[in-house]
Amino acid sequence: MLPSSLQISVVTYRPDLKLLERCLRKLALAIAAGREAGAMRTVHLALIDNSEDKAIADAVIELGKLRFADANVHVTYLHGHANIGYGAAHNLVLHGTGSDYHLVLNPDVELAPDALANAITWLDRHPEIGALAPQAHDAQGEPIYLCKRYPAILDLFLRGFTPGVVRRIFRRRLERYELRDVLSAAPGEDVVGIPVLSGAFMLVRRSAIDKTGGFDPRYFLYFEDYDWSVRLNRVTKTAYVPSVRIGHHGGHAARKGVRHVALFTRSAVRFYRRHGWKWL
Repeated sequence: MLPSSLQISVVTYRPDLKLLERCLRKLALAIAAGREAGAMRTVHLALIDNSEDKAIADAVIELGKLRFADANVHVTYLHGHANIGYGAAHNLVLHGTGSDYHLVLNPDVELAPDALANAITWLDRHPEIGALAPQAHDAQGEPIYLCKRYPAILDLFLRGFTPGVVRRIFRRRLERYELRDVLSAAPGEDVVGIPVLSGAFMLVRRSAIDKTGGFDPRYFLYFEDYDWSVRLNRVTKTAYVPSVRIGHHGGHAARKGVRHVALFTRSAVRFYRRHGWKWL
């Protein structure tokens, strides 16, 4: 089997440049390791900046050029457009590339050195799987459960908008929402059939992209990954593969201010109207 081709897109909006530098540094290492392992033949990276600020775009471009100057990676820089939203920005390069796989990657994610090699090798061996989710941990090395069940409104409210004492009362419910009962039942084993994958890291097969059309651009921010996951699961299979490891620096919408709460709520309503309401 010939090595696979990979397209990667990273969308930034007024990014933490230190985190972005770490993201790109770890990405370059993972690409090099993937090539050394024979998993990839060509790699294209798109850095897409939604910041609407030339100085920020220039800083993103500078980091990209610094990190990938000698990495034999074709890098495309897209900037100067309006803030079109997370999913719509990824869609700018999601189609027409001809790549075997497309990786949607957050700028606050750090890949393990063998993450891309393991992910692409695994998908090459499992042609029935259309999208892959990784094992994740936070900056302190504690596990993060990015995979989810189809969300009930109560789950979203408890997880994002209640104090710790309330979340502790509903701990078992929230752990079930995060699929901990499934993922912890057989630690280290692959799990097929993931209802919701995280947009922080989604590695998707070209055929699955073509069948679903990628992200729905009507989601400006939040729930674009939930929506795409539901649609992916209608046309293909999804999997959690713990040998693919990432670090993730992220936060909840409620901690980011009123505007983010409003965006979160608007996207949630759109999601439930399309895929069905689930209250409890």
